[in-house]
Amino acid sequence: MKSPNLLDMYRSIIALPSISSTDPSWDQSNEQVIRLLADWFSQLGFEVEVTELPDLPGKFNLLATRGRGDGGLLLAGHTDTVPFDPGRWNKDPFKLTEEGNRLYGLGTIDMKGFFAFIVEALKDLDLSQLDKPIRILATADEETTMAGARAIAGAMAIKPDYAVIGEPTGLVPVMMHKGHMSEAIRITGRSGHSSDPANGLNALEIMHQVMGRLLDLQRQLKEKYANPHFKVPQPTLNLGHIHGGDSPNRICACCELHFDMRPIPGVGPDELMGLLHHALEPIREQYPDAVEVSHLHEPIPAYGTDPDAELVRAAAEITGHPAEAVNYCTEAPFIQQLGCQTIVLGPGHIAQAHQPDEYLDLSFVTPTVQVLQHLVKRFCLSK
Repeated sequence: MKSPNLLDMYRSIIALPSISSTDPSWDQSNEQVIRLLADWFSQLGFEVEVTELPDLPGKFNLLATRGRGDGGLLLAGHTDTVPFDPGRWNKDPFKLTEEGNRLYGLGTIDMKGFFAFIVEALKDLDLSQLDKPIRILATADEETTMAGARAIAGAMAIKPDYAVIGEPTGLVPVMMHKGHMSEAIRITGRSGHSSDPANGLNALEIMHQVMGRLLDLQRQLKEKYANPHFKVPQPTLNLGHIHGGDSPNRICACCELHFDMRPIPGVGPDELMGLLHHALEPIREQYPDAVEVSHLHEPIPAYGTDPDAELVRAAAEITGHPAEAVNYCTEAPFIQQLGCQTIVLGPGHIAQAHQPDEYLDLSFVTPTVQVLQHLVKRFCLSK
């Protein structure tokens, strides 16, 4: 059976909603996308395994393999997208629109469309001559919990030599990125009538002290750590959301702050959490049982591959771009746990990701197919 062309594949995959969200009203299964990919790769002679994630009904991973044994190349990506704002999209997010040398649609670059590029690249190669296996990994819930990639890392069932994650990098190899931590601090005080503030315990006043300590920590991170590969060299701390109280004439009994921290290679989530708890210790001593710290999601560590690694050098040679470090994060730290050299490399620009009218510039089509073919030939095909 003849494989569909690139535009037809794009139309098919963009038409299948697969939103991942912590808001249940938005969250969707990715099963339809996974079944479509299973069909595509089965037609190319791959052995396909589809796995539902434990404790996450309706969320699936796919692993497609052609060739035997360990080693070889893993091409990986996620099948979910972020939610969208209907009032800001000028196109139908689930209908591929070709206009002005662009393909518009939710997931065109972030990143369901990458799987269409994989098929387009592989269908013209003689895969009967594989020296090493080629594997395709499609995961669930990257945009929220990264549960799909975590499950693959935890299972340790495959051992590729090299892995490429097709996030939108402008076809510039990414060999390092920061991690991501979303944290909550909840202050529980004691309510009372505002006419006598001493009769209560004002959570807003305690939070004021907490925020001062966090801003001190923010300055300490800048002074203590630096990685020259990053444009923003230190781990960052950003105060993002706060809510507390219900009326100006009541003593505030509860206040909650949400903030994020971005680990760098060598400065992991455990170290940053240790610094956070140390910063808050004087307030906890002053107000026992008033301060609670919790994760909004499980921390995502930073990722880095040796700049001199074979895969990094090969990607730089093939693309004509030196590898770089970026501030956003991907599934790379979990894929890397499989023991493989790992880079992030794909079509489209990150500036269009998570944006209304997300699009792929068609100028990426031919170069992306060529890059993928070069990588497969270099790491999987007989010389």
